[in-house]
Amino acid sequence: MRKIWLILLMAAGWTASAQQRKTPIMGWSSWNTYRVNISDTLIKRQADAMVATGLKDAGYTYINIDDGFFGYRDEQGEMHAHPQRFPGGMKAVADYIHSLGLKAGIYSDAGAVTCGSIWDKDRNGIGAGLYGHEAQDAELYFRRWGYDFIKIDYCGAGQELDLDEQPRYTAIRKAIDQVGRKEVEINICRWAFPGTWAKELAASWRISGDISDNWGSVKHIIEKNLPLSAYCADGHFNDMDMLEIGRSLSESEERVHFGLWCLMSSPLLVGCDMTTIPERSLALLKNPELIALNQDSLGLQAYPVQAVDGTYVLVKDIGRRRTPVRAVALYNPTDSARRISIALSELELEGKARLRDLFARKDLRPMRDTLSAVVGPHDVTLWRVEAERRLEPTCYEAEWAYLPLFNDLGKRKKEVFYAVEAKASGGRVVRYAGGCRENAIVWNRVWSDLGGRYEMRIAYLPAENRGLEVVVNGESVQVPLSAEGVVTLPVVLRPGDNTVEMTCRTQWVPDIDRFTLKRMGN
Repeated sequence: MRKIWLILLMAAGWTASAQQRKTPIMGWSSWNTYRVNISDTLIKRQADAMVATGLKDAGYTYINIDDGFFGYRDEQGEMHAHPQRFPGGMKAVADYIHSLGLKAGIYSDAGAVTCGSIWDKDRNGIGAGLYGHEAQDAELYFRRWGYDFIKIDYCGAGQELDLDEQPRYTAIRKAIDQVGRKEVEINICRWAFPGTWAKELAASWRISGDISDNWGSVKHIIEKNLPLSAYCADGHFNDMDMLEIGRSLSESEERVHFGLWCLMSSPLLVGCDMTTIPERSLALLKNPELIALNQDSLGLQAYPVQAVDGTYVLVKDIGRRRTPVRAVALYNPTDSARRISIALSELELEGKARLRDLFARKDLRPMRDTLSAVVGPHDVTLWRVEAERRLEPTCYEAEWAYLPLFNDLGKRKKEVFYAVEAKASGGRVVRYAGGCRENAIVWNRVWSDLGGRYEMRIAYLPAENRGLEVVVNGESVQVPLSAEGVVTLPVVLRPGDNTVEMTCRTQWVPDIDRFTLKRMGN
């Protein structure tokens, strides 16, 4: 049964065409190791290595050329490849990549200059960005050169010109679509969650600054992505940046890095030199059970259900929603070993739980009632858990909610966001919701097995001059707040998924911690 599960998950992810892709992309990118110091020979050698190492057979299919290929624009504004680095031109490189059965990715900036021109002093990147050349570059890159993917940076648009993100990326998406290549995938590289508008334009978007080859960077990016599971849906993904596997991280840190990138459905783009990758790292990157987790057809991002003593437990459905089979991570980012335990009921599971260690790819002794393991420092335990029954959920944390007006750009002083809060049950609250109807906190999948009447208990941080309106499946009620930070109200849920919103049209909503549900008598 476990072999059948693995085969089905792998097939579900890998048989989708680029146009209908519902899983994160997998491949290699040049930036981490080479920055702007690239050439056609280097790119072709990496493409050959993807095949020779078996990474292609494992599902990695993209060879992405980052900054550094630019030469100059001619009098008509047409971009030419760097004459020394890419003497044969960019189409020849794309053709070579395609001849190996792989896909070719390229790079640009939403502004006029590229990041390499600023940070690496590559003067060829000045004027090489898309700004003012959207249609011209789209025609060249995607129709004439034949590239399949583009990472679009924001150094020229943001650091230089301070342009507005949404119209810039919208104009670029429109230009690419007009070329007739709507299957071309866009990655928005704004170094922070850009806004909920991004899902209309791109398959993925960066949620942090550039990754570095050290534990602190990996830990920081995971922390940034913990509350963002609501934005990973319908074939669109939070991009945790390229992989630093195969460089200088320790064995346990590589397990965390790759395991949580897989569990959180991030794109998987190898960033090391694939011709010299250590065997241990290569085996990790090719682990079919971890890849299946990343390429799961549901396309969900794991979310945290417990935060205790600096450790976390994350969980997500795999295969099908609402079954007794879930992927679970016990994650220890601290500097010393920790025993991490969680009741099965907190995972919405019950009965004897069969465990599959996804790193070791072996079955473990079943556990009942509680999952528990000692996890070393900078390490993670990652299991496929199959219990006897799936329970109806009773708790919904604020950090699982969707915020329609959320972005992480930091352009306004009072923007709705997920605030770290030691008093909160999961370690976070949602702050600065309200002020208008649209600035809501939304849980789109509040589940009821049978439907009926429930008592909803809302926990929040009490404060003055706050208001609260709760909307359940479109039915609204004004909720009187108390100084205790807890309010209860009766609600009616329908069988299956329900939508719960919390907002206030004229005041800030109090900092919301979570709500719980308890079924009432008929």
